[in-house]
Amino acid sequence: MEELAELAHTAGAEVVGRLIQRLARPSKTHYLGAGKLDELLDLKSSLGYDVVIFDDELSPIQQRNLEDALKIKVIDRAALILDIFAKHARTREGKLQVELAQHQYLLPRLAGQWSHLERLGGGIGTRGPGESQLETDRRLIRQKIHRLKAGIEEVRKHRKLYRHHRKESGIPIVALVGYTNAGKSTLLNTLSGAQVAVGDKLFATLDPTTRRLVLPDKSAILLSDTVGFIRKLPLTIVTAFRATLEELSEADVLIHIVDLTSHNAAEQCQTVEDILFELELHDKPRVTTLNKIDLLIDDGTGIDEERVINSLCQKCEVASENTVVISASRGWELEKLLKMISHLIAQTAKIRV
Repeated sequence: MEELAELAHTAGAEVVGRLIQRLARPSKTHYLGAGKLDELLDLKSSLGYDVVIFDDELSPIQQRNLEDALKIKVIDRAALILDIFAKHARTREGKLQVELAQHQYLLPRLAGQWSHLERLGGGIGTRGPGESQLETDRRLIRQKIHRLKAGIEEVRKHRKLYRHHRKESGIPIVALVGYTNAGKSTLLNTLSGAQVAVGDKLFATLDPTTRRLVLPDKSAILLSDTVGFIRKLPLTIVTAFRATLEELSEADVLIHIVDLTSHNAAEQCQTVEDILFELELHDKPRVTTLNKIDLLIDDGTGIDEERVINSLCQKCEVASENTVVISASRGWELEKLLKMISHLIAQTAKIRV
């Protein structure tokens, strides 16, 4: 719920209340049970809310019935994330990917937009025009999706050609991955002098950025920042951002950045590991980087670094020998991180030979 509140805040909403219900399975018609729906409706007068956000993806029927019952706008987690992506996309590629995801999300929900025609009953002037308009809208959206996919495919071909040239150069590629707001862009900026916009909010960076970096052994790498992951990442996002996520498949080493200050650090770490598994990237050599240690140190007393590493690595099942605790913003222990990267790249090169 805290994360959903952060997402809502990032989208520009003010959270005025929270409601939780434990059910064996959500209601097929309203997601909530009848009693909890009445409770939510009763809160409308006291809280004055004008939108309700659900932490799961709602079916078109659930969303339509909830809006009918509450008489206000209802959105789900997927729509909220898509809205944030639309707000933060800057490049043509990012905008194309977000727009594609939005249209793919909207298509199965179009029927609900015409539910008012169903209430008029059958007969001339009701069903016919409604079905016609609905089919027209579906056709237009399908055409739009087709054009967006074509545009993204062109971007994908261009990116593939760019990656091919990079590969020919022989420079190893290191990609930053992690939960949203873990500090990937801050680390990129600190290491390479890039000026990627950063902020203490979810999905501050969407568009990938690559910079050249010289390691302590004088070898060069290309360091790439990528879109952050999140729990319950909508499938439409994963599909639309395929061109961007392909950057990860070409990487020689992954740097998995974890926000140590998060109450759910282990769960966030595991979410990223699960997504990497789904993308068939779990066998990539990687360094697990526990970030924001400066925020945990109180009055210079320090922490038991070994205990922190072992505890988190056990919870999310990652190798502790390739784990380092850093502060990306203050530059702490970055030399140690770079040496780990050099070691893994050297190991990878030996395996290829």
